[in-house]
Amino acid sequence: MDARSERIAVPLAVDLDGTLIAADLLWESLFLLIRKRPLCLFLLPLWLMKGRAHLKCRIAERIDFDPAALPYRAELLAKLQEEKAAGRYIVLATASPRLLAEKVAAHLGVFDQVLCTDPHCNMASVTKRDALVAAFGDGGFDYAGNSKADLKVFEAARQAVVVAPDRAASVWQAAHGGELIAAPKVSMRTIAKMLRVHQWLKNALIFVPLVLAHQYGNPPVLLDATLAFIAFSAAASAIYILNDFFDLALDRRHATKRNRPLASGVLSIPFGLGAMAVLLLVAAGTAAFLPPVFAAVLALYLVTTTAYSIAVKRMLLVDVLMLAGLYTLRILAGCAATGIEVSFWLLAFSVFFFLSLALVKRYVELRSTEVPVGERLAGRGYRLEDQEIIAQAGMASAFSSALVLALYIQSDTIDALYTHPWLIWPLGPIVLYITMRIWILARRDEMHDDPIVFIIRDWRSQAVAGLGALLLFAAGL
Repeated sequence: MDARSERIAVPLAVDLDGTLIAADLLWESLFLLIRKRPLCLFLLPLWLMKGRAHLKCRIAERIDFDPAALPYRAELLAKLQEEKAAGRYIVLATASPRLLAEKVAAHLGVFDQVLCTDPHCNMASVTKRDALVAAFGDGGFDYAGNSKADLKVFEAARQAVVVAPDRAASVWQAAHGGELIAAPKVSMRTIAKMLRVHQWLKNALIFVPLVLAHQYGNPPVLLDATLAFIAFSAAASAIYILNDFFDLALDRRHATKRNRPLASGVLSIPFGLGAMAVLLLVAAGTAAFLPPVFAAVLALYLVTTTAYSIAVKRMLLVDVLMLAGLYTLRILAGCAATGIEVSFWLLAFSVFFFLSLALVKRYVELRSTEVPVGERLAGRGYRLEDQEIIAQAGMASAFSSALVLALYIQSDTIDALYTHPWLIWPLGPIVLYITMRIWILARRDEMHDDPIVFIIRDWRSQAVAGLGALLLFAAGL
């Protein structure tokens, strides 16, 4: 018997979490459960008291699970399909519960047998090893795994296939050999993408009260605003990670969001949780150097954005109103950090301006996603037939922001702050140019970014915004 025939004659057992998929079904199903039934969060300790296996099975019973949305490791899956075609007996040996494991097996169609967790037995480590040895004998099977929990199984296998190994599995593979299927290396760019570093520019709104009060030359005030910016950026990144946890399945069905580090499986959920903890500590530690009212605003931001991630983002119109409010909250945070009083005109302008941009975002999502008439956009409260009313509301909101700005420019407040208030009048047309251009591009299907990100990247928007800043500065000379 040649080497290939000898290999085909030996069953191949394959782990699921972290091996066949670049994910962990326990974490994924946990976030699916919390998103669908938040109150079940209080049942988790009771289920865990009956064992890890019981916990997994109870969660699996309460979620809608789509195996097609999982991030499968292409190299390993291709190997399994090739081995199956050659007639090899392949076993899915996983610690995931039966409800999930059998759906994965049915979806892929390459497995002859499934060994998995039931309510009384967690199919991991020694338990998995004993089940495979009982079925095929000691050294009577090959095994593909990835983690410390798989080391006992590797030792009982004829040959190990080490896939995207953790530290313990990597050390074992280096010492004992076996086939290695390495994971993509994680770069700082990947971590920055998870943190959405480019979105930190939104927190520049914290500096708006300082600029409008002409306090940009005051070092203590500038330092307070900078600390507030750091705290908000860290908190925002933590919430972006949390939002990704809840949207894993939806992101994987999206043309571009499927490439996000957590959705693609390049970064794991435990890594994301660790990053969240660090970011929240940074936010809290930085806020400690600022007035207590800033900490209250930051806490409100965290609560509101968490509510948005879990539920509000699926509520018709409430979602865009909350988004506009969150942008305005950044301005209030700048006031809280620096002690500068905020103008009603500024808050009114902010609400209308950012409401228009939030509506653009929903409009673009409807235009770029195939949604049957009468059905809602996945994860949102909008339907295809809502496009026109969203566009009308968005453009009306854009004009309202310009109107509020014009009324502010004409108010008595301006005379007290600016030597040449007439120089500020072009700000109205500048705001209209930016917002109307965005809406025109959206109607042409030429708007593919978050509108805030678009403004940051678009040279025309940058040019007119820079002109507005120069006029604002010149008016105060």
